[in-house]
Amino acid sequence: MKKFTWPIRVYYEDTDAGGVVFYANYLKFFERARTEMLRAMGYEQDELRATEGIIFVVRSVQVDYLSPARFNEQLQTSVEVSLAKKASLTFEQDITRNGDVLCKGSVRCACLDAQTMRPKAIPETLFRALRAYNK
Repeated sequence: MKKFTWPIRVYYEDTDAGGVVFYANYLKFFERARTEMLRAMGYEQDELRATEGIIFVVRSVQVDYLSPARFNEQLQTSVEVSLAKKASLTFEQDITRNGDVLCKGSVRCACLDAQTMRPKAIPETLFRALRAYNK
């Protein structure tokens, strides 16, 4: 299948006192890549909420930090769908610099009804489109 990639530039605000990317900011980079993947597929999250009544929320995360990133570096964040269920998706993501993996993670997101916050099926057209990014 295919892998979606998105460039990330490390800004000063992303770093800690040691001059490296603060660990929690890698989760922000992952989130941006998932959002941009949806956008590239023609889906905006605010429109999904308005038209389909759904939101995606992170249910669980497992991250391995392998090597630090530093201020002003250009990184690549990738997204692949490793598991697509009726109301949840699991994404395998990594962050690389010049092909070297700095961080990798698995992020499970649930699809919820925006009003009730209860699980809701992913709309069929979106579900089919997401399966194209399946590993």
